[in-house]
Amino acid sequence: MSLSPRLRAPFAAIDHVFGILVVPLAMLLAALLLRALGFTVAVIDTDEGLYLVQAQSWLRGHWPLVEVWDMHPVGAPAMFAAAMAVFGESIATIRLLGCICVALAGWAIYGAMRVAGGPRGIGLAAGFIYVAHSLRMGGLATNTEILFAPMVTGAMALGIRGTAEALRRGQGPGWPSLIAMGLAIGAALSIKPVMVVEGCLAFALLVFPALWRRVLPWGRALAMAAAYAGLCALPTILFGLLYWSRGELPAFLDGTFLAPLRYAGGRLGPVESFHRVLVEILTLLWPFLLAGIALLRWLPRPGIAGTLARIGLIWFLAASLGVASPGYFYPHYFLLWLPPLAILATLGCWWLARWLPPHRRAAGFALLVAVVMVGSWRADATARVDRGIGLFEADPVIEISRMIRAELKPGETIFVANYHPVIYALTDAALPTRFIFPAQLTGEFTEVAGINTDDEVARIMASRPRFVVVDRGWWPRLRESAAAIIAETLESDYHQVGEVPEERGPIELWAPK
Repeated sequence: MSLSPRLRAPFAAIDHVFGILVVPLAMLLAALLLRALGFTVAVIDTDEGLYLVQAQSWLRGHWPLVEVWDMHPVGAPAMFAAAMAVFGESIATIRLLGCICVALAGWAIYGAMRVAGGPRGIGLAAGFIYVAHSLRMGGLATNTEILFAPMVTGAMALGIRGTAEALRRGQGPGWPSLIAMGLAIGAALSIKPVMVVEGCLAFALLVFPALWRRVLPWGRALAMAAAYAGLCALPTILFGLLYWSRGELPAFLDGTFLAPLRYAGGRLGPVESFHRVLVEILTLLWPFLLAGIALLRWLPRPGIAGTLARIGLIWFLAASLGVASPGYFYPHYFLLWLPPLAILATLGCWWLARWLPPHRRAAGFALLVAVVMVGSWRADATARVDRGIGLFEADPVIEISRMIRAELKPGETIFVANYHPVIYALTDAALPTRFIFPAQLTGEFTEVAGINTDDEVARIMASRPRFVVVDRGWWPRLRESAAAIIAETLESDYHQVGEVPEERGPIELWAPK
């Protein structure tokens, strides 16, 4: 039964309030609950610690890439610094930032389902499935893929709305949608430029159906394409101008453009790449199975479900190109899969629920979604509870930081040779080098730094840092030449003053004799 015109407006207002107020709060609550274990440990991913040190240094007036180098654009430390300026400098702040980003992405996925014509329950389910799986594959850390997810999903939601308006209402896209989409993708590119194909797809969804229906003139479409390209580049250009005004443009260009190219020059072979892809497919087995069901059922069919299935598949393929572009297939790269997988998995749950009697379909659908969500959380929580760090066992990062803080004087440097760089932030120590990320200084990715890293390690050790932190479990993974320099100096000029147990082996603390 359709609503009378007199009732339609109030119900539309209620639906609008639900979408802009209730849904984001529900997504945030789900993110806080499902990602709560992330608040118990200091380190989930080493990258996160690097961004934290960059942000802390930035808040003290020292810009990223100049004071603390990395091979990424400065969007991630900018977001970290903004969060720390509001909520304080702590690990909890960074975890909270991750929850907020995940909630916003879930909200955008809900919006994508709704603008395509899907019911509220379907949209909520897709958002919740995304939130529940965001903690897999290293996603419990507030890494780049978590940070830019709201921007990409928001842009895709705008693109899907453009498709729906062109096909159903015969309306072309407006400039506000294009501007919002361009700025969203531009902000994402300033964090990590792996979503270029997804950005192109969002624009295609906004414009191409309107061109096909002849409700968008070609001249306006070309103008929109030029404007979109400029908007996507705008945040990076603005950052570049800020660095140029400080006389630090070379550092910006190196960290933002040249270093990622150096990194992409060394790629995994086909066998190892397939191995890593297979592991992540198994990690997301239930979403993949449900997505397969959805595609088999809905892909060739007209209607809302068919449209979402086709868009979800194309989105997944675009995200896969982003996963593959760096060439190394680390687990957190696969977080790009989650938004389209969440949409497709929800459609799979929807189809399975349709086998139930009509009066039980809603409950059956909700139960299926809940099982998928709890299954994802359980898999991550079981491993973390089994490890016990931060729950039943002391956190070695916190313990070694306490030992350093107890003796460190203001202005003294420490050197974290091959352990987590977040220790620099937790101890508020002076940095011995711009290159604090171990993999780039003493590990296997030293060519990315663009300097002679052996000379840098020798310079650091010759400066006699107040403390040197060594992870014996990771010692075999050091570059042999760097390990020799560190070992020689430790043997001749340092003595061990402390030790903290770790899963791989002891964490040693060394001080000058």
